[in-house]
Amino acid sequence: MLTKINFISLFLSLIFLFSLSLAKTPPRPRAFLLPVTKDASTKQYVTTINQRTPLVRVKLTIDLGQRFLWVDCEKGYVSSSYKPVPCGSIPCKRSLSGACVESCVGPSSPGCNNNTCSHIPYNPFIRTSTGGELAQDVVSLQSTDGSNPRKYLSTNGVVFDCAPHSLLEGLAKGVKGILGLGNGYVGFPTQLGNAFSVPRKFAICLTSSTTSRGVIFFGDSPYVFLPGMDVSKRLVYTPLLKNPVSTSGSYFEGEPSTDYFIGVTSIKIHSIVVPINTTLLNITKDGKGGTKISTVEPYTKLETSIYNALTKAFVSALANVPMVKPVAPFKVCYNKTSLGSNQVGPGVPPIELVLRNKNATTYTSWFIWGANSMVTVNNDVVCFGFVDGGVEFEPASIVIGTHQIEDNLLQFDIANKRLGFTSSLLFDEITCANFNFTTKA
Repeated sequence: MLTKINFISLFLSLIFLFSLSLAKTPPRPRAFLLPVTKDASTKQYVTTINQRTPLVRVKLTIDLGQRFLWVDCEKGYVSSSYKPVPCGSIPCKRSLSGACVESCVGPSSPGCNNNTCSHIPYNPFIRTSTGGELAQDVVSLQSTDGSNPRKYLSTNGVVFDCAPHSLLEGLAKGVKGILGLGNGYVGFPTQLGNAFSVPRKFAICLTSSTTSRGVIFFGDSPYVFLPGMDVSKRLVYTPLLKNPVSTSGSYFEGEPSTDYFIGVTSIKIHSIVVPINTTLLNITKDGKGGTKISTVEPYTKLETSIYNALTKAFVSALANVPMVKPVAPFKVCYNKTSLGSNQVGPGVPPIELVLRNKNATTYTSWFIWGANSMVTVNNDVVCFGFVDGGVEFEPASIVIGTHQIEDNLLQFDIANKRLGFTSSLLFDEITCANFNFTTKA
């Protein structure tokens, strides 16, 4: 009987110790976040991450489609956890690098090491690229429950590219590089997903204000904005399309695009289809055409024939409203008072982008309302916020710019190859500045 009692006592003790160990194990984070601000002088969207050992706050411009994070390693990069990526290593191969630095001229330092994988950091604002050493280092991000920020967590081995100081030209003041959110193995969202075992998805919500903060979520929803609305419940979805040819300004042969493309099938105003050459909306085998989303372009750019057709249809829909002298880079402008306003901006008809659904037999629509279709250029004048990209336009026929996605929440679900979008949040009387950045105890 004594043996039996001792056995029971031991069993209960083990259960207690196991329960205690579980209680001490912190719950796995479901998501992470970054605050985002709009730079007034450049209209670039910038954020700050913590990188290196000891941690340093690094200000970065966001490039939705760029393949990876790159930073200036030439001036002031100090870190005891910095590791160059060796030639032929798995991270090197997965980055699709086509170059290797066998011997670096100069003393060993971040950005200059022998037998290291090399890649091509690119600055899209000055359309310039250089060679850069691929490396790994610590990154620390703030976790979130979707409603408030939580504690910071760190991960080692985040792949990034070292760039020379000269590549910072044209970036916002204080920026030390670019945070690439592109759809690839070394894209920041995929690296975070792999490091923290969170879903390979992220959501961006860009504020139109230069005095408030928007947000990027990495990982799972909810996305709760004051006064307590889970905006993820408003998402509707369309497939993300893969362009087989890189659309970056610099790339190695054979690299696919890391930009995010969607399948616009037509454009409507007042439910009337705008007459455009729809073959331009398809991605060709050599990577031309289609529609991509960009955080580099401040306004949506359209191939010339698409721009002319859309502008003509828009002006026709407002035939009774007199235009005023245009203000560059826009060609169609109106007096504010002649248009009036409503809950979602100036009183103009919405631009309807008709998008494919997963089964390709049904469609959904992304509506661009007045706050996103019109740009205030001075106290009296607003202009149609789309620009002519030219006949020999860049690979995509339509590039949706930041003005058109401000105060819309977009979820890029990489794992499930789909884009979730809300259209304007102004209908719910909230903006992308409504996330509560106050840390909850």
